[in-house]
Amino acid sequence: MRVVIAEDQALLREGLARLFRDGGHEVVATMGDAEQLLATVERGRPDLAVVDIRMPPTFTDEGACAARAIKEQHPDVAVLVLSQHIETTYVVELVTHAGFGYLLKDRVLEVDEFLATAERVAAGGSALDPTVVASLVSPTDHGPVARLSDRERDVLGLMAQGLTNTGIAGRLVVSERTVEAHVRHILTKLDIPESTDGHRRVLAVLAYLDEAHRA
Repeated sequence: MRVVIAEDQALLREGLARLFRDGGHEVVATMGDAEQLLATVERGRPDLAVVDIRMPPTFTDEGACAARAIKEQHPDVAVLVLSQHIETTYVVELVTHAGFGYLLKDRVLEVDEFLATAERVAAGGSALDPTVVASLVSPTDHGPVARLSDRERDVLGLMAQGLTNTGIAGRLVVSERTVEAHVRHILTKLDIPESTDGHRRVLAVLAYLDEAHRA
């Protein structure tokens, strides 16, 4: 996997580069601002761009704008956005693209899981930070998520993180057939058509939850 890293904090930037290299991946370039990132992606077409959501000069949405530009101009390049805090405003628009992930920076400390997530995103999958997912699937007194059981919310959260049925079964220590049953119930209760495409299934769920969350 060929990776470019855009992170304005030099220490974290170098730490990420070492993490990917130690994981057997090629770090094509590292940089501290979004302008250099876009030029590098245009020139080198990496498999994955790791992007800080806030970068110079204003430290507001430079990274998010760069991520959007990459997915629009080079849809084959995967993007993994990192953020210090939950910022769903920028994520909702991008999560509909294949090969997109959004993680809080704390997840970098969980090295094996972080690399596995990066690899899944680079392969065209989706990934959302568990904290973001939890904010979307938390039960309310009314609305679609309130129809789900506690276990179904657990499964839905893992679906939204990008895990397959097999991965969910391993995480919850249940059979894959049990997970399949939960998924069918979730899709039925949320009025989402079933799909054999795992990525589309996750995106459908996320889009539905975001709409419900905004209502």
